[in-house]
Amino acid sequence: MPRPDGRLATQLRPVKMERGVAKYAEGSCLISIGDTRVLCTASIEDKVPPFLKGQGKGWVTAEYSMLPRATLTRTPRDASSGKPNGRTVEIQRLIGRSLRSVVDDHLLGERTIWIDCDVLQADGGTRTASITGAFVALVESVVWLKRKGLIKTLPFNEWVSAVSVGVVAGEERLDLAYAEDSAAAVDMNVVMTDTSRYIEVQGTAEGAPFDRNRLNRLLDLALEGTRELISIQREVLKGLI
Repeated sequence: MPRPDGRLATQLRPVKMERGVAKYAEGSCLISIGDTRVLCTASIEDKVPPFLKGQGKGWVTAEYSMLPRATLTRTPRDASSGKPNGRTVEIQRLIGRSLRSVVDDHLLGERTIWIDCDVLQADGGTRTASITGAFVALVESVVWLKRKGLIKTLPFNEWVSAVSVGVVAGEERLDLAYAEDSAAAVDMNVVMTDTSRYIEVQGTAEGAPFDRNRLNRLLDLALEGTRELISIQREVLKGLI
């Protein structure tokens, strides 16, 4: 089964990140990976959740949503059911965890950064694109804080990106599009830092179990993908930090 777009197994789809795309947000990034497009914004609020009040440290949290026609058929908004569905909750928690893992909350001070990831168009890898774009928006927002004199030091110590890998037709592939993801025998999402450390690995055998050797090869593939994404993040943020 050849890749739908003719890519090599080790190639990412075309990636584009644009920062500063939302006029009113302290940070923003529009990320496109193939036909997947996600708008990520960072909003700063001068308070923290009650469980952190008075501790002198901040909080980073995320919300995720998909526009009704981001997919082939209309998906009802979560608001129509009165609560987010399980997938939405899982993804927004993943985004929040991924960003908090590299943020020094004491340097942030008692304030919250809200990350909103809205999927404009989905063709596989929306959660990994959201994490990668959200980090750019986060950086832009903390630079805004520093320029305003509200913090002295940028409160992150590593860079973060995420990518999907999987096994399709017996072949290990990087950055699965939807047609590949839906046919994958193994589906995995990997969140990593620029120091090659893991934040989260989500891997599932959709059919037969896979062995340790295959897992290692998939993780190696993800490492190369995240390194390339972080290189693009650095280029987008050049001149800002």
